[in-house]
Amino acid sequence: MPSNEVSKLVNQPTIKVSDFEGPLDLLLHLIRSSEMDIYDIQISAITGQYVDYLHNMKENQLEVAGEYVVMAATLMAIKSQMLLPNEPIEEEITDDEDLNDPRQELVDQLLEYKRYKQAAQQLKEKEELRQQEYTRQAMSIPAGVVSAKLAPGVTVQQLQSAFDKVLKRKIINEPLNQTVQGEAESISARIKLVLHRVMSGIQSFENLFEGQVTVEDLVTTFFAILELSKHQAILIEQQDSFGPLMLSIGPHSEEYENDQFGAD
Repeated sequence: MPSNEVSKLVNQPTIKVSDFEGPLDLLLHLIRSSEMDIYDIQISAITGQYVDYLHNMKENQLEVAGEYVVMAATLMAIKSQMLLPNEPIEEEITDDEDLNDPRQELVDQLLEYKRYKQAAQQLKEKEELRQQEYTRQAMSIPAGVVSAKLAPGVTVQQLQSAFDKVLKRKIINEPLNQTVQGEAESISARIKLVLHRVMSGIQSFENLFEGQVTVEDLVTTFFAILELSKHQAILIEQQDSFGPLMLSIGPHSEEYENDQFGAD
């Protein structure tokens, strides 16, 4: 039997006999069942088990694919080679001795097939996990929640970029030891504070965050600015592309103050 017959087995079409998908799958099963070391296959025993399995298949009137017969012939050829008398062994044993083992090519093919089978099992498990997941399409922000433009022309992205700088500076300058703060101020109270500061004079965006201790305070102030800008109670302007954002009184500042805080 030519030695390259074994290497062709991996590339053969998958033909399932009983519970095995090809002769290498059957051979791996027999090796595991016999608790053999895959690197030291007992060819005589495994060949007998393999041939017995094929005989049982035929007795049960099940068709045996040709590739299983090729493997049986290969096993018997290897068995015959191993029964031949060994050549005289020299005193010095070299590392090339294992290359003369007639089982080596079969072992290599079994190891390669085993890796492919393990990879296929991992992919199958990932597919099963993925089938249990549900992916929802991204939802757009409802219209009117936040205006895309902050009059007179400053975008939400510009405002977000300015707030990111404030947050980064806060994190960098944050002390290692912190004092536990009390309950956070509500957005409504912060809106009132920001509005009154702007009504007292034009304010720099970054100056409105001075003296605030926690990140929660910064976020609350940011949402307060967004809310006031949306109702045009304040205006956010930028004189040039790299200049600071400046907040001033908007056309509806008094109306918004009366609606929100008139009963105070």
